[in-house]
Amino acid sequence: MSEPASISAGIAGRYATAVFELAKEAKGLKTLETDVAALAAALKDSADLRALVASPIYSREEQTGAIGALARKMGVSATLANTLALMGQNRRLFVLPQLLSALEAMIAEEKGEVTAEVTAAAALTKAQSEKLAKSLSASVGKTVKLKTAVDESLIGGLIVKVGSKMIDTSIRSKLASLQNSMKEVG
Repeated sequence: MSEPASISAGIAGRYATAVFELAKEAKGLKTLETDVAALAAALKDSADLRALVASPIYSREEQTGAIGALARKMGVSATLANTLALMGQNRRLFVLPQLLSALEAMIAEEKGEVTAEVTAAAALTKAQSEKLAKSLSASVGKTVKLKTAVDESLIGGLIVKVGSKMIDTSIRSKLASLQNSMKEVG
């Protein structure tokens, strides 16, 4: 991990731990989970929001006002809204994506869930997704939530990442392996 990325992760981790503990004490983890999902979707969908949190050209007051207005409009919990305002005042909104990821991980850990990142050559059907999640749950011993993506360059098969483990059954990797073994022969 590069130094700036680890610094950002450290900052985000401290904010995430505080928000998570406050929400847990107030028995508001379900609300926090909903708020985090909504905020992550807004961040993914809005280039303006990404620019607001990442760009140094916005003043502290502009960032704080905009993120406060967004929090009110979205109806996020007071704990998360106050944290976002504090992050704006401290010029720490640039770690918002890492904060949301850390909160998602903490909530999943609390619920006994794990997220599997699945990259497929074509979109998975609902039945395929359910079967894969069930199979991974049996293997991991926890409830598995799938985060799927499509990469047509795989030709066929899947790449599944669960924690630090990766399973690559894509045709692209098998062809690359075959090509390497052919190079070794002659």
